[in-house]
Amino acid sequence: MPIINQSDACCSSCASAANDTALAIACSLGASDFKERVAGIRELASRHLLSSRREPLRLHLTYGAAALPEVQDLVAKEADCCAFLEFDLRAGDRVELTITAPESAALAADELFAHFAPELARSAA
Repeated sequence: MPIINQSDACCSSCASAANDTALAIACSLGASDFKERVAGIRELASRHLLSSRREPLRLHLTYGAAALPEVQDLVAKEADCCAFLEFDLRAGDRVELTITAPESAALAADELFAHFAPELARSAA
């Protein structure tokens, strides 16, 4: 597993996990790209996030239907840089996104899921 410097990781949890051979958690974004990605996620959430629900290793997000192209783009980007996360996207009257972290990321789940701005949801699920 490649060693990732703290400054190169998307978050401190990813950097710590990248140095632990027992975990396969690594984010490929640099610091400036990470800040830009988080800003985009927060902006998307502020416009379209209707509800959020958290389980220990899952985050369920519901967006308005108009957000589908942006959420698809977000999932593609996140799946590329954080391949250890699992994304389940369903679309209809609303866009339902479930993000699942592996058991090995349990200690980092709060930090990982915070990037998706669930606190900006208009209501709790």
